[in-house]
This record gives sequence, structure tokens and C-alpha cells, in this order.
Amino acid sequence: MNFIKSYFQLDKYKTSVKVEFLAGLTTFISMSYILFVNPSVLGASGMDKGAVFTATALASALGTALMGIVANYPIGEAPALGINAFFAYTVCVGMHVSWETALAAVFVASIIFILITMFKLREKIINAIPADLKFAISSGIGLFIAFLGMQDGGLIVANKSTLVGLGSLHDPAVWITIFGLLVTVVLMILNVPGAIFIGMILAALFGVVTGQIALPTKIISVAPSIAPTFGQAIFHVKDINTLQMWVVVLTFLLVTFFDTAGTLIGLAQQAGFMKDNKMPRVGKALASDSTAMMVGSVLGTSPVGAFVESSAGIAVGGRTGLTAVFVAIFFLISMIFSPLLGLFTTHVTAPALIIVGVLMAQNTAHIHWDKMEIAVPAFLILTGMPLTYSISDGLALGLITYPICMLAAKRGKEVTPMMWVLFVVFIIFLWVLNF
Repeated sequence: MNFIKSYFQLDKYKTSVKVEFLAGLTTFISMSYILFVNPSVLGASGMDKGAVFTATALASALGTALMGIVANYPIGEAPALGINAFFAYTVCVGMHVSWETALAAVFVASIIFILITMFKLREKIINAIPADLKFAISSGIGLFIAFLGMQDGGLIVANKSTLVGLGSLHDPAVWITIFGLLVTVVLMILNVPGAIFIGMILAALFGVVTGQIALPTKIISVAPSIAPTFGQAIFHVKDINTLQMWVVVLTFLLVTFFDTAGTLIGLAQQAGFMKDNKMPRVGKALASDSTAMMVGSVLGTSPVGAFVESSAGIAVGGRTGLTAVFVAIFFLISMIFSPLLGLFTTHVTAPALIIVGVLMAQNTAHIHWDKMEIAVPAFLILTGMPLTYSISDGLALGLITYPICMLAAKRGKEVTPMMWVLFVVFIIFLWVLNF
């Protein structure tokens, strides 16, 4: 136990094994939906859903363990939402690319990731982003995950006339979210330790009592075989020989790069890790992330990256890599006890995402709203992330606008060369994705 406390520096971060365990469990529960969502999405490409389930669990466990042990951050890793839909629906279904070749494209992109990480390019980019925009990124992610929570809980639904609208209160499942949200809010106001986790437990029990959540018929099940997908990424690297496929590789590279960068900044900001506008040990975090993406492609899943739901565990008090280690362990256990995860539906986890969104949005107080050259790009990041349903798109809107606004304010000398590079990269990024 002393070795664990010393290695993860629990005393330095004023935490304990108990707190880190609770944080890890909270993060895992908030992330666990990916175990079921990812196979469903990638299944559209023709992949074996059972194999994808196991690959998702293994890739998430490995990536999260690396993030905890190597970088000492309480951040979970898993196949990212959005990019998995691009993998399945755009690349495989739309472009008629086989899922094996698509996995090879992810593998190649991950190798490039590792190379640019070794040369500390990703680290330089993250450290070059101004403090105000870092706060905007953190807050924007908060709004984004709150929006996800409201959507998952049925509080917000699609509307043909207004794009989105209020969900139906006649839907019994929505009341699980409402109940969980109100209970969690009250517990947090009363400063009850582990309020978010307790809120999820009570919401799950509420769902069972009201008949909206079925009790599992069994507790243990054998994990599906990974054989159908394992190694296909390596076997099909030879298929990355056309301009079309290199565009796919570039897209995987750019989207994952900036999604992860934005997420890491936001989570580090929330946890109070940022020092002098820099993220400590960011190189180790990025190396862990790159490795997880590569191994994930070999196992048989779309790009792996830092998960914004890690903010739920951070809000509970997770501050070290021990939180991530516990998350990794839970992912491994989940392959056997997967039937129990059915209790924690999206309606149960939705309140946690909404509350965390509230906590992360508090960073807007640190933005210099009185300066238009800062306010405009910050606002575009804040609103762009939830409204475009993409962290990287929100980043693009803000980081393209920032240098222009600074020039207009006659502060062009304050714009670093790296920010000008990002300006050009994001213009290319949006062009590749939309034309």
C-alpha cells in the first residue's frame, strides 16, 4: 500500500486509495456505455459485434492503464464517439472501403501519431494555446458533455422544426434522468462525498423499481472471441495505396489529434493540473494515448482517445493515475460481468454528465470577456463544440478566428508561430472534412 501511495503521489495530490477507487468506479460507469455503443456503430461496417465488444474492453483497459501508470493522470481512454461513426458510415458504408482496410488506416495514423509525439510536436501545440482559450476549451467540453447527458437522458430530442427540442415527459425512462439529476444536485449542495456516484446508484434503483430497467438474468458471461478482428489492421496495411485512403488516414489523424488535445486540456484544467498555462507530463499522456490507438486498431476497434467522461471521476475527487488503473481493472472485469452493466443505462449516467458539465462550465469565469479579440474565439469554441457535436470542430472555429481577431486588435505580435500553424492546419482540416 505504501508503494502505491508513493508511486501515484497520493499525499501530494491530497487524495486516498478510497477516493481514487470511488473516482475510478464513477468514471468507469460513466464510460461503460461505450462497451455497447461501439459494437453497435462499428457493426454497421460489417464487423463482428462480439469481437468489437471485447476489443473495446481490452483497448480501453490498456490505454487507461498506460495513462495512469505512465502519465499519472486520472483519465480514461476508450474508442471515441464520432470518429467511430466516421469509420463505419463514411469510410466503410459511404466510400465502400472494407472494415479491414479502415482498421489499417487507423493503424497507419497511429504510427504517425507516435512519431510526432516522439518529436514533442503534440506537446508544443498544447502548450502554445493561450490560457483564455484553454479555459474556453474546458468549458466548451463541459457544455458538450452536458448536452450529451441531456440527449442520453431524453431531456433533449431531435426536432425537425428547431433541430432540437424538449423531450417528452410522458416517457417513463426520462423520469429516471430527472430523478437522478435532482437527487445528485441535492447531494452535491449538501456536500455529500461521492454525490455523483450515489446519484447514479439511486437512479438505477429507481429505474428497477419503476420497471424501466430490467434486472439481469445472469451475473457472469464469457467474453466473446476477438479472433474475427484481431490483427486485420496489420494484414491490410498494403491496401493504403490510394489518394482516397491517405485522405482517410489524414482525417483519422487530425480528428483524433485535436479531439484528444482538447479533451486533455479540458480535463487537466478541471482537475487543476495546469501550471503556467502548461500541462505537466503532457508528453507521457500523449505517448500513452498514441500507443492505445495503435494497439486498439490491432485488436479491432476505431481510434482510441481520452474520454471526456473522465471528468465525472475527477469531480468525485480522482487526482492521480490510480483512478485510471481502477478504471482499467473495471474494463477487464466488465468482459465477464457485462450483464450487470445493463443496470446503468444512459438514463442513469446522464445526470452525472449534466452535473459535470455544470462544474466544467465554471471555467468561463476566467475568460477575459471584456476583450473582443479573446471573447469571440472563446465563444465560438464554447458554442461550437456542442452545436457541431464535435470537440475538434469547436476547436477549429475558435483557433481559426483567434489570430484574425488578434490582428484586428493590433496584438498580432502576441500570436505565436505555432498558433499560426494551427490556423492553417484547421483551415485544411475543415476543408478536408467538408469538401
